[in-house]
Parts: sequence; C-alpha cells; structure tokens
Amino acid sequence: MGRKYRLYPTPGQEEVLTTWGHSARALWNMALEQRQYVYKQRGVTLRAVEQCLHLTAARAEIAWLAELPATAGQQVLRHLDRAYDNFFNPEHPAGYPQFKKRGHRLRVSFPGQTVKVRKLSRHWAEVRLPKIGWVRFRLSRALGGTIRNATISKNGTGWHVSFGVATGLKPMPRLEKPGCGVDFGVAASAFVSTEDKPRRMPETLTKAEKARLRHLEQRKARQLAHAKKYQGGRYSNRLRRTIEQIAKIRSRQANRRRDFTHKLTTDLAKNHGYVRIEDLRITSMTKSAKGTVERPGVNVKAKAALNRSILDNCPGERHRQLEYKCVLYGSELRSVPAFHTSNTCGNPDCGKVDPESRPGCGRLFVCVHCGYEDDADHNAAVEIHARARRTGGSVTNSTRRRPSAPSPGQPRRRMREAQPALQGGKGIAADERQRESSMQRAEQHS
Repeated sequence: MGRKYRLYPTPGQEEVLTTWGHSARALWNMALEQRQYVYKQRGVTLRAVEQCLHLTAARAEIAWLAELPATAGQQVLRHLDRAYDNFFNPEHPAGYPQFKKRGHRLRVSFPGQTVKVRKLSRHWAEVRLPKIGWVRFRLSRALGGTIRNATISKNGTGWHVSFGVATGLKPMPRLEKPGCGVDFGVAASAFVSTEDKPRRMPETLTKAEKARLRHLEQRKARQLAHAKKYQGGRYSNRLRRTIEQIAKIRSRQANRRRDFTHKLTTDLAKNHGYVRIEDLRITSMTKSAKGTVERPGVNVKAKAALNRSILDNCPGERHRQLEYKCVLYGSELRSVPAFHTSNTCGNPDCGKVDPESRPGCGRLFVCVHCGYEDDADHNAAVEIHARARRTGGSVTNSTRRRPSAPSPGQPRRRMREAQPALQGGKGIAADERQRESSMQRAEQHS
C-alpha cells in the first residue's frame, strides 16, 4: 500500500533535494541513451545490473553523480528496467520510455533499508534520508506496516514523501450485499442504479481561482512570446514564477478531484457485493477534432470542451481504483460493452434501442415505444446492471485496454476472408469453386 505525506524540509535540505531531483532526471536520460546506443550498435539489451557497474565507475569521475546517493541512482536504473518491462508487457498501457525534460516533476527514490522514520508527536514525524539527515513531515495517518521504499517528490503545492508499505492486509471475504450498476458521465459524475440522485463532483476550482488561472495563462502566453522573440527562447525568472503559480492552482485542482474519486470508489466497493461499469475507451473518446489542413474538423472548440469535461471526471482512474478496492473489500468488479447504454430502454418489458428516446442527449429519457420515463443517466446505470446480468461481464485485472465482455448481439465479421462458407454457394470455398469452373470454361472455349 502507498502512504503519502506532506514534507517540510529546511531551505538547505530543499536545495539539496532539488539538486538530487535534477541529477536523477539526468541519470535517467543518460541510462536511456546508453541502452538505445548499445542496442543499435551491438543488438544487446542492457539491464540495471550491468548499468549499476557503469554507475559506480562514473561516480568516481563525475561530481554531480557522486553527490547523488548511490542507492538513489540504483533506484533510477531499476525504474528504467520496470519502464521497459511495462512497455513489452501486452497487458500494460505504457509506451516506450521517454527522455525527461527539465520541467519534469522532481523525484528521488530510496530503498526501504536506507530510510528510517520516527514519530515526534501526534501529528508530526521525521524521516532520515541519506546524506541529509532527519526531515520533518506531517503524520496525517499511521504508516501501518513495514517500509519497503520511499520517494521524495515535488509538485505545485510543495514537497511530499511517499512510502511503499507492506501492511499484510488480506482480501476480505465476499460481501453478501446487493450489487449495482454505475454510469460515469459528465453532467452527473456518477449515477448508481440503486439510488435516486446522482453523485456530482464539487467544483474543483472556485470562481476566483478560475479567474486567477485564466489571468496567469494569459500572462504566461505573453511572456513566452517575449522570450521567443527577444531572448532566444530562454525562460526568464518572471516566467518561471508564473509557471509555478499555475502549477500550484493545478495541483490544488488535482487534489480535490483525487479526493472525490477516492471517496466515490471506496464507497462503491465497500457497500456493494458487485459493481458493474462500462468498458470505456477513454483515449478514443477524447481524441481531438482538429483534423488536418486539407480536411479540418467540425465543432473543434465544442469537442475540446467535452474532452476536458470527460477527463476532469477521470473515468479511467475510477476504473483503476475500483479494480484493487473491490478485491480489497470483498466486492467484485465487472465491465460491460458501452455501446447504446444511453439509448436503450431500461424497462425490462421493453429494452428497445432507439436514439429518438433521448433527443439531443438531454437529461430526460422517454422511450418512444413503451413511454417509460427516467433520468437518462439513471436509465443508463439500470441498463448497465441488466446487461451485466445477461452477458456476465468481464473481470478486469489490468490497466491495459481491457478485453470487453461478450456482445449481446451477433458479432459482425469485417474481413471477407474471415467469413465462413455458407449454404447456397456463398462463402470462400464456393468462390474458389466458381473461379476454377470459370477458368475451365475459358480453356475449353480457347
């Protein structure tokens, strides 16, 4: 399990941590470039074991590498190993490891045996880091286990320390509670099939914060244009301060969004025997509508606003959290195909699909066949629940683009070669026989 706390280093400690963060980033880039070069030249794949030997030799010659703790440098190489393993894993969504630019978030990792934690009071504790000593952090919750690793990171709100803790928790027995279907949307963040009202995520930014963010974004655009025109693209100190102020507001927004997401997924996993959700393809749903110069897109701004709203509700992150929380709390997560859930009548005696039942994607669903009326999102949640009972759903245990549940309808075959031989002279075998007979007749005529 992960435990994250707010870290409060002294100015001297903060300067050292900042230097280490940049050193770890530079080491990542060097190690990645070395792996690419060796593979292109000799076809050999380097791993952390071989590169750790090179790191030991480099620390004797490069000063900034020697300042970085050896265990932190070894952790960087192990993380690079994991990045390659995730890339070659077909069940993981990670892409090829990328170089990290200077604006990347600062981060330094240590193995668990090199750090030590001691409690100071009810709400404060200290962590001992190599070459720095004791650094205070806010003890907002108990560790609850043995520390396996520690990561120091910095975002817009300040420094944080994350501990990987072995808690020894085991999955709870199966919950004997009724299940539910959940529809993740935009207007309603989540609508549970067993509830009468939607669960809406509070505004992640206040009106004043939105105005402040808009002002800072405009200032940043002006300062970037000035830097490109008069300074050769070099960032000024004022531009860096503007970027820090924007990052602070964005981090505050992300924290509020994460808080709501964790509360929602924990409640769903704790209080339901099983949870049914849609198997959404977030990457495809949020593709840009810009198009190309030859074929420009239509309603580009409206689609961009819709994409921001979808990503603000983070349905993919909710799916990821439900995967491990359902196992932890004794519930079960299953996904169902997402097509036509908004246009299918939730009345069990009807169940017909008709886009006219929800004109203009409104909030009200009125079936044009049986007259059934319901909130559109609640109707979709009911259909998700019913569809999971009909098809069984699919258990999802990975963060990759997940295999969907079997479709309720007959699957369509898109490739002509994949069509089976049918009766009445149709199919691939019949086509081959017809082609051979036509060639024979052509030879006879000739």
